[in-house]
Amino acid sequence: MILIVLQQIINGLVAGSIYALTALGLTMIFGIMDIMNFAHGEIYMLGAFLTFYFCDSLGIPYLLAIGFAMIAIAIIGIAIEKVTFKPLRNTPLLNTLLVSLGLSIFLQNLALLIWGPDPRKIPSPYSARVIEFFGISITMQRLLVIIVAVILLIFLYYFIQKTTIGKCMRATAQEPEGAALIGIDIDKVFWVTFGVGCALAAAAGSLIGGIFFVNPTMGIIPVLKAFIIVIVGGLGSILGAIMAGFLLGVTESLMGGFVSSAYMDVTGFAILILVLLFRPSGLFGQVEA
Repeated sequence: MILIVLQQIINGLVAGSIYALTALGLTMIFGIMDIMNFAHGEIYMLGAFLTFYFCDSLGIPYLLAIGFAMIAIAIIGIAIEKVTFKPLRNTPLLNTLLVSLGLSIFLQNLALLIWGPDPRKIPSPYSARVIEFFGISITMQRLLVIIVAVILLIFLYYFIQKTTIGKCMRATAQEPEGAALIGIDIDKVFWVTFGVGCALAAAAGSLIGGIFFVNPTMGIIPVLKAFIIVIVGGLGSILGAIMAGFLLGVTESLMGGFVSSAYMDVTGFAILILVLLFRPSGLFGQVEA
């Protein structure tokens, strides 16, 4: 029984790693730029497709392809921010929300046009390798998801806490007008934030593409769960997004393993309702008077 529980927890940590990476980009963009980006799931999807293209068509090794996809998606994200969202600054949140919905539909159809509707599998050399320890088995690909996610989370923490641009991002998130008054380049902060957020989503899509299939609609469910995680963790809270991501992943896995897989997707909404009832600001959100 204990081994089964441990196996489900490890599976949940894999899912939680993907959720945390996806939600982190979303919460950064919202917390600093005040944008609810519904196209974030399509950025996740494009990252997976670019990794597939680099591996399958160009023969680039899988891990290197993930890095290239993150850089490419970061550049695409910066372009999207400058062309699509920059003109909408200081406008009602509804404007950016509607634009992001339109962008989501556009990117889905663009992927459909380029790669077609057929599911693809990213050729990862780690998918078939299985590691067993203490009666628990896990494929190298799933273990790689956890390792890469942890490395990226540590890098993000260092980037935000220790670098100059990271400190500027924190200042902008706390008080944009005050940050501008002391000489912080708000434009630079915004496009760096959007680029980093998109790169994290691309990494999540690339990692999960080595386990499951890649298709143009693969971002729909992850972005819904990412929004749940952002709200449960606390709007704009990076620590909250990480903790809520792993909480949702482990809870879903335990629910699927011991109750029914049919209830896995309902789990997130149940957690969301409970958090909104008892702590509307989120688990790590700041309670405002």
